[in-house]
Amino acid sequence: MPPGSSHHVANLDDDDYPAYTMGRAAEMLGTTPAFLRALGEHRLISPGRSPGGHRRYSRYQLRIAARARELVDEGTPIEAACRIVILEDQLEEAQRMNEQLRSQRGESQPTSPA
Repeated sequence: MPPGSSHHVANLDDDDYPAYTMGRAAEMLGTTPAFLRALGEHRLISPGRSPGGHRRYSRYQLRIAARARELVDEGTPIEAACRIVILEDQLEEAQRMNEQLRSQRGESQPTSPA
């Protein structure tokens, strides 16, 4: 392995690494580049950019886009689908934070004698 290449290998496990081109992302989702651009316009996802300025999408962004596509395919307007996905993501994060706080509180509380 060439020196310095371990950084690139680490990106394989990074859900936020912008690895997919717009064309590849659209192909993987079974949608069009225009749909992905629309998600960006509605601020659901904000793709990275290659040195040449081309959009690059992460695995996390593809999961978010896939959820929006499900809602749109069910007849939800794209604006509403984007808002729903944003709220779902915020709820999931809040639940994860609550669980972490509960775990920390449980670990730091002294046990009472039986």
